[in-house]
Amino acid sequence: MELLKKWLGHPEDIYNLLRFKMGGYRAVMPRFDTDALGRGLRTCYRYLNQTSRSFASVIQALDGELRHAVCIFYLVLRALDTIEDDMTISVDVKVPMLHEFHSYLYQPEWKYTESKEKDRQVLEDFPTISMEFRNLSKVYQDVISDVCHKMGVGMAEFLEKKMDSQHEWDRYCHYVAGLVGIGLSRLFSASELEDPIVGQDTELANSMGLFLQKTNIIRDYLEDQQEGREFWPREVWSRYVKKLSDLAKPENIDMAVQCLNELITNALHHVPDVLTYLSRLKNQSVFNFCAIPQVMAIATLAACYNNKQVFRGVVKIRKGQALSLMMDATNIQAVKAIMYQYVEEIYQKIPSTDPSSNKTQQVIASIRAMSLPGSPMASRHHYSPIYLSCAMLLAALSWQYLSTISKATEEYVQAGDN
Repeated sequence: MELLKKWLGHPEDIYNLLRFKMGGYRAVMPRFDTDALGRGLRTCYRYLNQTSRSFASVIQALDGELRHAVCIFYLVLRALDTIEDDMTISVDVKVPMLHEFHSYLYQPEWKYTESKEKDRQVLEDFPTISMEFRNLSKVYQDVISDVCHKMGVGMAEFLEKKMDSQHEWDRYCHYVAGLVGIGLSRLFSASELEDPIVGQDTELANSMGLFLQKTNIIRDYLEDQQEGREFWPREVWSRYVKKLSDLAKPENIDMAVQCLNELITNALHHVPDVLTYLSRLKNQSVFNFCAIPQVMAIATLAACYNNKQVFRGVVKIRKGQALSLMMDATNIQAVKAIMYQYVEEIYQKIPSTDPSSNKTQQVIASIRAMSLPGSPMASRHHYSPIYLSCAMLLAALSWQYLSTISKATEEYVQAGDN
């Protein structure tokens, strides 16, 4: 009954759950049948579904040959990331592997069988992935190999290096996420589903990745602390505490929230670039693929802003809220309306005494200027009392059925991969 109580507290979520279950998800996640594929590609898509908590469904919704290229791109980077994450591999072994990983794409027999990570199957069966990589058109191979090389070098650089400055924070996020945005953009253009400018404008593509990565880093403060990882830049947190772990101490909660707000303000500076990037996209499947993670990110930042819970537990958006974002973020005007809604939520929560308040207000003003409400989406959560009453009654009768949301959607709500 706790689930039902939660829904009744947010009646608009009931409508979104019903809309999703009655076919709304097909707009962004059409069926993809892998039976007609060769054994190697079927295996790759199976690994994609096993290793991706969020991107598998939208990757499979991409049009034409771009779908296979992005699937292989994801698996190659997942393999690289698995090596980076595996703490059982000594640094003197790991660094050369990261530097040379791109070359393994052209070595049919190369694989790594000693990983202890949960996604180790992409390393153990790397020959299948590399074979399908070599089956891609050369234009796709060149992009994937180039990004893999640059990312491996960057990962090696930050293996034993802490992020002191905000510049280094941006540099780290570029290596692990900005390069992904750049690589994807080049693939979009190479497929000819998007104009060449999408792949050529690396600054905008980089911002797409940085916005997502910074959101994940901000949200995951406590989890990273518990697992011995530190990704918040010293230049920021050292103004509030002596050690990053001190932010989790109850006596430091006010300072911790101020630090949190400063980092969220930093992340918000990427939103204008995100809106410019999305406004250039023409293909619907590419737009959905790019827009959904971005609106999830702005909703997550709005939930985290000025929120003490970031230092006490998990902060995440509601299921019904996430479903609404997935189904609604299908055009640029809708995305602008969503961005406007969530930066307004942040604006309403800015404490007058917050050290970053002026900067937060300034960046929100720039986002407002690009996303002024003017579409029906701006008021999409306003439903009549009679309609909501009917929806709540239906939910009360069928809440057990509705709670069985599809696996893909559940994973999206968990806010996706790094």
